[in-house]
Parts: sequence; C-alpha cells; structure tokens
Amino acid sequence: MEPWNAIVETIRSTEGGNASLCGSTPVGGGCINATWALKTSTGRYFVKLNDADQEAMFATEVLGLATLAAADAVRVPRPICQGTAAGRAFLVLEYLELQSGDAASATRLGHALAALHATTADAFGWEHDNTLGSTPQLNGWHGDWVTFWREQRLGHQLTLAARLGHRFRDSERLLARLDTFLAGHEPAPSLLHGDLWGGNWAALPDGTPVIFDPAVYHGDRETDLAMTELFGGFDPAFLAAYREAAPLDDGYPMRRELYNLYHVLNHVNLFGGGYVGQAQRSIDRLLAAG
Repeated sequence: MEPWNAIVETIRSTEGGNASLCGSTPVGGGCINATWALKTSTGRYFVKLNDADQEAMFATEVLGLATLAAADAVRVPRPICQGTAAGRAFLVLEYLELQSGDAASATRLGHALAALHATTADAFGWEHDNTLGSTPQLNGWHGDWVTFWREQRLGHQLTLAARLGHRFRDSERLLARLDTFLAGHEPAPSLLHGDLWGGNWAALPDGTPVIFDPAVYHGDRETDLAMTELFGGFDPAFLAAYREAAPLDDGYPMRRELYNLYHVLNHVNLFGGGYVGQAQRSIDRLLAAG
C-alpha cells in the first residue's frame, strides 16, 4: 500500500487548504532514504521515505532544520510535516528548485557558513541525539571538547565497528592521545550542519546556497570545514570565502584528518568495503604525525 494519500491528508491538516494527490515521481541521489517529488493540486513537495521504525530519525531532522533556520545564516528547506503511514516513516519538505552551485554561490556559502558557526552554545552537544546517515549520533552535553570527541564521536563509531567485526590497529592508542592532538586548541561550541559533504548543498536559481540533510550539534567549527574536503563537491571559492570571514587556527590540517576519521568510520559502519582500509590508514597517519 502506497502512503501518498495519507501523506497528502497530513499535509492538508498541517498547511490547511484542500490539496489532493496528483502524482509522485522518484528522485535519485539518496542512499539512506527513498526520495520523491510529490505533486498535489496546490503545489509540489519533497518527500523522504524509510521504514516505520526510522520515524525518530525524521523527527530529529525536523528539529535540526528548525535549529539551523533559527540561526538565520544559511537557507535550509522548510519542514512541512512528518509521521508514519502504510508502514513507512515520511518527512515532507518544501520543494526547492535546486541546481549545482557555481563559484559565486560557493562564495556565498562560505560566508554564510561562517555566520552559522558564529552561533554558539555553552557546551558541546545538542538537545537531542540524532543520526549521521542512519547511524545513531550521540549528542549529550559536555563541557570538554576532547572528551566529547573521544567518547561520543570516535569512541562511539569504533564501538559500533567492533560489533560488526571491524577492529582497528592502535585505535585505543589514538583515543588516548587525543589530548596531544588537540593540545592548545580550544574551539567554541559552534552550531554545525554536522554532515556537510558535497551532496548536501546546492543553490537556488538566484544563486542562494541551500544546505540540507543535517546532523546538527554544537562542536568545533573545523569539523564542518573538514568534511567539505573529504568527499569533494565544493568549489575552491567556498573555503577561500570561509577563511576570509573566519580564519582557521594553526594546526587545522592534522585536525582535519582527525575529524574526518569520524565520517570515514561512519561509512565503515554503513557500507563497509574500502572504507575499512581508509580508516586504518587514517589512524596510522595520525599516530605517525602526532
């Protein structure tokens, strides 16, 4: 049974009006959720679908988008509604005409992300645990960044990997040395997108940058910057604009490797394959350099 009529009914109860279903078209690009363009008599919507037991993932995504929007720094899609129907969890977002960003929109994104990171909290974490892809992301508040990164980021991913049979040489030694790697680095707890790879941003026709699919928390702003360099997809103008607005501290290249290890380990837990060797090589490089 398709959930479309129930989703349209939820849209009507949320938005008002008398929208009726006109059609749905699958949209490519997602590896965690099925994504669709939903057409109704009153407009179009972007819909994510997953198994019903993933409803909490969509609920925290709504909260994350609202948190980013409240910072009033960078455009995000407006959530319409979320819930379950016909055995599926769904999230309905406004439909945006998105296109690949160019150097001009990348420059605007660099300045906008610097403004987002200027929104800070009193500690590291967030009000809710959420997900990175479909992996649980722990966001309990903590006053110490090194402890937060050890326990709720790298340590958490390494524990999940071990349950899948992936154990990494010298990973415990790496965790023990985080104080050395991050010595003298005292970041503010900046509001982060949390999963900012090249597939999670685009531009509106007027060049306005849009970020989406967040894994929000408050942490070192360099973690967002590091991921923009992990899988590509960002024009060099982006990082130049960010550095102009908010220069990075000395030692960023090594911290970039350390922070991106979290995302590589997450890919180990989601996909396995070549990411296992990539994670081990990253651990080896860090210990050789630190």
